[in-house]
Amino acid sequence: MPRQLTFAAVAAVSVLALAACKPPAPPPSQAALLDPIGRDFIALALEVDNYDPGFVDAYYGPPEAQATAKTKPRTAEQLKAEAQRLMAAAEKVDPATLTPIEAKRRAYLIGQSKAAFTRLEMKGGKNMPFQDEAEALFGVRPDLKPLESYDAVLAKIEALAPGPGDLPSRVDAFNKRYIVPADKLDAVMKAAIAECRKRTMAHIALPTNEKFDLEFVKNKPWSGYNWYKGNGHSLIQVNTDLPVRIGRAVDLGCHEGYPGHHVLNLLNEENLTKKRGWVEFAVNPLYGPQSLISEGSANYGIELAFPGDDQLKFEKEVLYPLAGLDPKTADAYDQMRKASAGLVGAQNTIADAYLAGRIDKDTAIAQLMKYGPSAKPTATQRLSFIDTYRSYIINYGIGKDMVQAHIEKAGDQDARWKAMETLLSEPSVSSDLK
Repeated sequence: MPRQLTFAAVAAVSVLALAACKPPAPPPSQAALLDPIGRDFIALALEVDNYDPGFVDAYYGPPEAQATAKTKPRTAEQLKAEAQRLMAAAEKVDPATLTPIEAKRRAYLIGQSKAAFTRLEMKGGKNMPFQDEAEALFGVRPDLKPLESYDAVLAKIEALAPGPGDLPSRVDAFNKRYIVPADKLDAVMKAAIAECRKRTMAHIALPTNEKFDLEFVKNKPWSGYNWYKGNGHSLIQVNTDLPVRIGRAVDLGCHEGYPGHHVLNLLNEENLTKKRGWVEFAVNPLYGPQSLISEGSANYGIELAFPGDDQLKFEKEVLYPLAGLDPKTADAYDQMRKASAGLVGAQNTIADAYLAGRIDKDTAIAQLMKYGPSAKPTATQRLSFIDTYRSYIINYGIGKDMVQAHIEKAGDQDARWKAMETLLSEPSVSSDLK
């Protein structure tokens, strides 16, 4: 008979067997390798702004770094080489050794460095097809639909604005009934922003020092802008080149403020720059994969803060009376607003043709008027935005759709707010939404 194993021998064999089955320990984290890349990225972004004014949308880091970037900038060729070096350095960091949020930081540094390189190439004279440019800068290749595919949306709008004359003229006449008088605009905007803030703070804890200043400006290619100053402080500007309609109050309040750009920037500052010491988030480049997150979350934030008919109800009860407009007409305007939202993608198609030189300025304005539908001054302002920011326009519609799909997978309204807070608090880029 074979000799029986003692208890100790059996135990030893079991331990050895378990050890053989145990997965190997993960390699040591390389997260610290990202720190110098982050520091060098600040200098890169600040210096790129010399060649691409407006590349830096916000900066709240040490002022001496900004001063150095202005007085001792490297050449454009040196900066392109630096952008490539930072991309390569970040790519060498093994994502398998990183936590999920550290892996997001790595992806952020790669994508933002690539965008800086791309903008320098463009400023140097390189022409890129619209879709290639958008993909290089924002990490998403837009699907461009033929303009005729939006004709069904125009048919719905036709029914909402019947009468003589062409559709852009009829829609313009319709919209003029909803213009906020200039002497009421400050009160209407502040009431809208306050409501956006209240609804956001019911779900997201904001630092006690956060605040914003509101300013009305002219001669800008955009309708609204958030300039983040650091320490939870934003300057929100509203462009009054064109009359501001009642529906823009909540839209701008959410998009530029709560839970939009203001909240994203202050959460990045609190959670990434201050708590984690990830210094690269003290600079916010306008171009990069995070821009799709920024604009998409700002646009989806309107629906998140005002689900269902909440926006219409608030406008009827508060904003229409403040503006001296008749709340009984609010439903008609709401229908027009919702129908017009189906035309957002048409601007991408028009921009592609215009920036490639396949259509001239007058044709682009005519197409923007038709697929606005809008009067010539509004279409001209939209084309000015396209001239200034080019493929950036994809971030509003495509970004909103991608953020919405990502957030609404979370479940009910409370879960969606939690998912939104996570998205705004981490170094998220467009690839995180796929």
